[in-house]
Amino acid sequence: MNTHSRISSLIVVSLVLTSWILACSKPKEGKVTVSEQEFSIRKDAPNSWVIDAKGKVKNIGEVDVKNVVVTGYCRSCGEVFTNGVWYVSEYDKTPDQKDTIGYLPVGAQEEFKFTGVAFLPDQTGKGPDKLPDVLECKVLSFETVNK
Repeated sequence: MNTHSRISSLIVVSLVLTSWILACSKPKEGKVTVSEQEFSIRKDAPNSWVIDAKGKVKNIGEVDVKNVVVTGYCRSCGEVFTNGVWYVSEYDKTPDQKDTIGYLPVGAQEEFKFTGVAFLPDQTGKGPDKLPDVLECKVLSFETVNK
């Protein structure tokens, strides 16, 4: 009987330890990165220009993701509306200033496109010679898909 009790106790302890190990295992994570980005200047009005962005995001995580939101930033632009100077509104992005990708499987790549990264008013009508120095696209958020 003593042997039977020891075997039963050993089985119970093994099951409890296995449960703890499985419960503590790291869940699979989603990770999405911007794999390509390109910026262009577009004349928006007679004395106004805007920077548009397009590129690709890639799912480099371990699980499928959905509702991937991508937007752009001009880190070298000002926040004050000034004639002849690129400016941005970093706080509230409008729907035109971001793109949402509905579903992205593991290893897949998808294109994005949006407008309004930065703005340039210029009453001379001359327009900008070049893009601002520091532009970037960034993944704001995504949700993992549980299978």
